[in-house]
Amino acid sequence: MSMNDTPSGERIHIGFFGRRNAGKSSLVNAVTGQALSVVSPTKGTTTDPVRKAMEILPLGPVLIIDTPGFDDSGELGDLRVEQTRKILARADLAVLVCEAGTALGATEKQLLELFHARRIPYVIARNKADLHPEAVLQSKNEILVSSLTGGGIDELKTRMGHMTKDPSRRYIVRDLVLPGDKVVLVVPVDSAAPKGRIILPQQQTLRDLLDAGAIGVVTRDSELAQTLASLKGKPAMVITDSQVFAQVAAVTPPDVPLTSFSILMARYKGWLEHAVRGIRAVEALKDGDVILMAEGCTHHRQCDDIGTVKIPRWLSKYTCRDVTIKTVSGWDFPADVSPYAMVVSCGGCMLTPREMHSRMETADAQGVPVTNYGVLIAYMRGVLARSLSVFPDMKDDVRWLEGTCS
Repeated sequence: MSMNDTPSGERIHIGFFGRRNAGKSSLVNAVTGQALSVVSPTKGTTTDPVRKAMEILPLGPVLIIDTPGFDDSGELGDLRVEQTRKILARADLAVLVCEAGTALGATEKQLLELFHARRIPYVIARNKADLHPEAVLQSKNEILVSSLTGGGIDELKTRMGHMTKDPSRRYIVRDLVLPGDKVVLVVPVDSAAPKGRIILPQQQTLRDLLDAGAIGVVTRDSELAQTLASLKGKPAMVITDSQVFAQVAAVTPPDVPLTSFSILMARYKGWLEHAVRGIRAVEALKDGDVILMAEGCTHHRQCDDIGTVKIPRWLSKYTCRDVTIKTVSGWDFPADVSPYAMVVSCGGCMLTPREMHSRMETADAQGVPVTNYGVLIAYMRGVLARSLSVFPDMKDDVRWLEGTCS
């Protein structure tokens, strides 16, 4: 991914759902203007979710997902339906595709129940309207479309555009700084760092600072002391990669706000408070417990990988417990997390806020605490209270953490 690409976690995820042979793939092709999905009169042509990242006006960056038929059957069919259910966990908008002029069947009603249960905004696309000129709409959520003639496609795009705006979305850091503020970004370059680039949360944070009119100063942890000494006055904030929290905290003056990219990303995705509550589970770990490390991306793991090597090593040293670590990547978050004593997630830069909240809800329903890489590392390093002090709405959590250290 180039630095100018919109990551999947920042795209609106639009899932097309329905029974087999309802015309989902044809409609996806009409909306995208591409032969994205294979079209056939044979039921079950789409056997796996098909994804396409693109720009669609008036939506902007989106991820279109064509799903297998929800009425599929048999052993393989059940697996395909399960894949479709997973898409529901991350869909920001659902398009229910059914044929014009027909009544909603059991499959469509089941999907509508799932949309309502997950609070997913949806539109019902009555496809093949060219074959049913007598068709009438049954509700305000319906729209008549034709994949063959293109009728109603622009109206469908406009409808989707009005349904996917999220005015409550937070900034990464720009609401915490003022124009002209100097903010130091600490980016370690070690054996686990990607070659020739900086990772996505660091890119996004730097861009957010530029949008705020702040001055971003990027340095390695090995040059942090020199960088701070070279500035005229103290910086407004220091933001560090979590894995060097201890070293950076030791060098950064106590009166300079300090936090991490991972903690900022958890706040940006809307689950920082949840991650802080989950940190209490660390003190309750016992020998034999299993911890799930959940990463949102699938990357090549280096010899000193943060999620599979460093955090497990630090956690073992901090707790003095013999625990087992299991790691999942990408969208493979298990539906059953009950075997785990806790879940430790990355910041989720490649996941949408809806996907992150779906994971939180899954864990909450099964009584499993969840925390975040950055929160966990800061806690083990004794700097979590300080790293949360930069957020005005986290005062209660800071007081609790300070109380545990008194």
